[in-house]
Amino acid sequence: MARNKITHFFTYFQNSAAQYWDREVLTNIDGISYTYGQICDNIERIHILLEAAGIGKGDKVAICAKNSAQWCVAFLASTAYEAVTVPLLHDFHPESIATLVDHSESKLLFTTTDIWQNLDLERMPLLQVAVNVEDYTILYNTIGAGLEDCFANLETLFSTKFPNFSIKDVHYPTNNLDDLALINYTSGTTSDPKGVMLTYGNISSNITYAADTIPNTADDKIVSMLPLAHMYGMAFEFLYQVAGGCHVYFLGKVPSPKVLLNAFAVIQPYLIVTVPLVIEKIFRNVVFPTIEKPLIKSLMKVPFFSRLIKNRIRSKILDAFGGKIQHIIIGGAAINKEVEDCMKDIRLPYTVGYGMTECAPILAYEDWRKFAKGSCGKAVDRMEIRIDSEDPEHVVGEIQVRGANVMLGYYKNPEATAAAFTEDGWMRTGDLGLIDNKGNVFINGRSKNMILSANGQNIYPEEIEDRLNNQPYVVESVVIERDKRIVALVYPDYDRVSQESMDENDLAKLMEENRVKLNLMLPLYSRIARIELRKNEFEKTPKRSIKRFLYK
Repeated sequence: MARNKITHFFTYFQNSAAQYWDREVLTNIDGISYTYGQICDNIERIHILLEAAGIGKGDKVAICAKNSAQWCVAFLASTAYEAVTVPLLHDFHPESIATLVDHSESKLLFTTTDIWQNLDLERMPLLQVAVNVEDYTILYNTIGAGLEDCFANLETLFSTKFPNFSIKDVHYPTNNLDDLALINYTSGTTSDPKGVMLTYGNISSNITYAADTIPNTADDKIVSMLPLAHMYGMAFEFLYQVAGGCHVYFLGKVPSPKVLLNAFAVIQPYLIVTVPLVIEKIFRNVVFPTIEKPLIKSLMKVPFFSRLIKNRIRSKILDAFGGKIQHIIIGGAAINKEVEDCMKDIRLPYTVGYGMTECAPILAYEDWRKFAKGSCGKAVDRMEIRIDSEDPEHVVGEIQVRGANVMLGYYKNPEATAAAFTEDGWMRTGDLGLIDNKGNVFINGRSKNMILSANGQNIYPEEIEDRLNNQPYVVESVVIERDKRIVALVYPDYDRVSQESMDENDLAKLMEENRVKLNLMLPLYSRIARIELRKNEFEKTPKRSIKRFLYK
């Protein structure tokens, strides 16, 4: 039976704060660390500043900074104040940041000096105040001397309001599940970013599901590697973790494989929330070179040695993740079939979820013990999924959803909001897929990416790319239609090409061999006519999906 009750994320947070007041919960590696008590203290200090800045309930407060403990405190303070929080990705172009601050009508911006100095004030006419998220210093002020005085006397103002600050002074609103909590701008994989309006209920439904499905404790640890300004990272590497007392660590640098593995070794996380790209890189660099050796291939044919080798590989991967991993959750994009086959074969505790910003973000999930390979799980609590098809099990159709996680709509964009919903109230995901008789959802691709062949056959580029990416010397690819022919844009493994002293002619010959071999696996109507090589990686969104709309 589905669990229907939603618990407000601030109810979880307050309960954990009461239980673990003096325990550290947010830590910048090589930097500052906050206990629950210190977070609550800072929330009240920020509330004093927000009040002095003239911010009221429902006013927009933007946050644009790198992942950090301070980012989380600013977010909690803004949402507890019942302002509408606007998280912005710090690696957006400065022009885009300014445009979104203006579009969201944000009155106050939490940011850092390096970001602020590159923003054009003329593009943000409604902005009244900018605050340094790291130390609350005032970067920009149109309010007047009163705000500066407030900052200068913040300690006195706080002590006067809370002579002996304790958990008894912590009272966050929890009767606002239907109210607008934040505007989250989408990654822009298929178009320009849109402001998704999410309620406290949308967010809390996600946190409730996570808490019910994978309970965490104050003894657990996690490394945050996804952008906090993206719903995937915000919900499952931050809000869900502090809801249960889990200690969250922030890298403070680009999460390269080396940086991540070093952090995993020290922190020993219980859970990894990641995107396919990270897992695929680890398998291609660590696992596949081992199992492709002639001797290993021969031994794998003998059941006894096969089990032994698989167990060794499994232990090696789990040790690389710190040795205490209980769950590996993958989302944000489709995972490569060859990598998933290997993960299943060696019994890694992984599962692939399905979500989107418009659902804050989760739609489908299944515990790894019951997970059906190739799927993205089943509809989560308080959500329904249907396929717009006459035969949802066998005929691909658009995946449509409804339930407690679904957004209010797009901010100041009624046309896009109307287009996102069917006449009977289901939200169109834009994804194409199937659903089996057990409720497992299988995604085929994006409806906007689908190519219609000359004979009326549906071609799903993602399915071709998945196979192409398994071919030698291929790192990533995008399949497009050009002049009524299927063309594959490929970014090759130039490191391997260089190591093997290959020239351009050698590489072109190899890619032609890949094309011929791949076409033997494909129906006639979807075969690749040509492969074009790229010198640089494809441009990606913050969740590491390729910005397909840039490539034609």
